[in-house]
Amino acid sequence: LSEILLREEKINLSRPCLRIILREAGIPPKLKRRSSKHRSRRERKEAFGMMLQIDGSPHDWLEGRGPHFTLIGAKDDATNFVWAQFEDAETTWGYMNLMREIFLSKGLPLSLYSDRHTIFHSPKEPTIIEQLQNTRSLTQFGRAMDELGITLIKAWSAPAKGRIENQWKTFQDRLVVELRLAKVKTKEEANRVLKWFLEDYNRRFTVTPKKQDAVFRKAPTPLQLDRILCLKETRTVNKDHTISFEGLVLQIPPGKKYHSIARQKVCVLQLKDGSVEIIYKKFTVARFCPEAITRMTKQYENEKTQLKKTA
Repeated sequence: LSEILLREEKINLSRPCLRIILREAGIPPKLKRRSSKHRSRRERKEAFGMMLQIDGSPHDWLEGRGPHFTLIGAKDDATNFVWAQFEDAETTWGYMNLMREIFLSKGLPLSLYSDRHTIFHSPKEPTIIEQLQNTRSLTQFGRAMDELGITLIKAWSAPAKGRIENQWKTFQDRLVVELRLAKVKTKEEANRVLKWFLEDYNRRFTVTPKKQDAVFRKAPTPLQLDRILCLKETRTVNKDHTISFEGLVLQIPPGKKYHSIARQKVCVLQLKDGSVEIIYKKFTVARFCPEAITRMTKQYENEKTQLKKTA
């Protein structure tokens, strides 16, 4: 409030002075003070890109002027640099879109630090074979990070990833006011305000890491990323050359290269634009455009699916 008064009204009031005025007017603090617990401090990572903390914050960001959104974000542990975007909800696609923006702008980080949300970590217990191979079931997000060589670290409590948790508290104070001043009512408008807000925030509040050289690795091309940051499953082709994928029955048409692939394993991908591809031995045997997938998913409105219903 002190910063906005100075910027918008040219009224220069210090925080202590402003706090006294608010309390005398009967306006209480936003956050209640709680007795502190003893916690040991975890030192920051040494270099930019060594570890990003990722999380989502569902909140009434528009204060009733529009629908509720979830702010999905990532915060570099070494520098406090923040990336974020508004999504309708905390979903696999939302995090993949955020990761794509980070990868193309900065590169691949060494690790990600997340909570135990099933978007990141599968709740399935490992099978006997997986135990023998020292592997676990992966979520779609976990599989994509594994393909990119990014270590996904599980936080066992909210304080363990306190830097991004505290970030949300800051944004629920500062960002909410900026959205109010801009009279934002839609997600698109909110993301436009968020873009310049983050530019200003990162310019002012990032810190210098111990090591000057960033450790981001070179990212694949956008085309290669699209085939990694996607829904990807293995399916067995039925005798009638159909497969089941996320509640849909997809028909593979006859082709010149392979006359029959019944009972064969194929890889099924849904890409960022909403299209679905079926690949057999690195050859695309069927492709369904976003509009076709949208038509088919409308038949299963009540089914739980990760498929995009719009392109």
